[in-house]
Amino acid sequence: MTRSLYLIIGFVLLACSAARAHELRPAYLEIDEVATHRYALTWKVPAQGDYKMALDVLLPPSCMQDGDRAGGFIDNAFITRWQAVCEGGLAGGVVAINGLASTYTDALIRVVNFDGTTQTSRVSPDYPDVVIAATPTAMATARTYFVLGVQHIMTGVDHLLFVFALLLLIGNPRTLLATITSFTVAHSVTLAFATLGIAAVPQPPVEVLIALSIMFVGAEIVRSDRGKRDLSSRYPWIISFLFGLLHGFGFGGALREIGLPQKDVPLALLTFNLGVEAGQLVFVATALLTMAGVRLLVADILRLRLRLAYVIGSVSAFWLAQRLAGF
Repeated sequence: MTRSLYLIIGFVLLACSAARAHELRPAYLEIDEVATHRYALTWKVPAQGDYKMALDVLLPPSCMQDGDRAGGFIDNAFITRWQAVCEGGLAGGVVAINGLASTYTDALIRVVNFDGTTQTSRVSPDYPDVVIAATPTAMATARTYFVLGVQHIMTGVDHLLFVFALLLLIGNPRTLLATITSFTVAHSVTLAFATLGIAAVPQPPVEVLIALSIMFVGAEIVRSDRGKRDLSSRYPWIISFLFGLLHGFGFGGALREIGLPQKDVPLALLTFNLGVEAGQLVFVATALLTMAGVRLLVADILRLRLRLAYVIGSVSAFWLAQRLAGF
């Protein structure tokens, strides 16, 4: 078995194992102070069908639940609402997510104080709790959404596969820079439009079209290998811009799932997008270095490129069928 075959098998296993990476959505807790030391809580847990993740909220000992909880399944989440009274308020107290340590997901906690200030924090399986600040800072919100942006692109295997396909399609460094830049500009625009409610596109068709865009670029790699050059081969930045608009709606759907702090929407949107771009740049740099190393190990690099194109087409076709079946 050749080295190139090992590389292809590893690539397929990676793509298939991460095919449903977008389903690792973070849980979301909003704590809204509706009166002095009285809080309305909204707890959103990722769900699939009638199954929801076994997570719960732990408030400081000074908090007592007031009234019953009301909840139910909405889309791909189980949402619970209730109220609590916390003697002395939440400032300085610890809010934790019970059960998070045994999962692979994160949780976003947003506290809206009675004076309108907000604190948005991300907790993880390693650090499942957060101390509520007396005076929340914009820097904490920026840091939280930047990390969420990096995390989203790194687990968004379909988006990364599209970028990788572009790297295989384009050999000229200047053309590659223009293509990646046009993709970035396009998805930044539609991310903002989708998040701010300027343009609304249903998420399932967007996910289908994203899979189709990856298939298209895979087919273009095969066509270019056979010496066929058309508009997409000569001006790939046009294609990347058009498909970048689709991918931006995909990012926007994920950001809507996470939620935005009402008083810091521009900041959260900007830092989330910067996180996406930072993660994408890290991926591109890693992929280019890996491809340079592979060229030293594999004698017939053109054949490997063609095989990878077929793998990309096969994986994206699988995603296309899977997403169509999920309509």
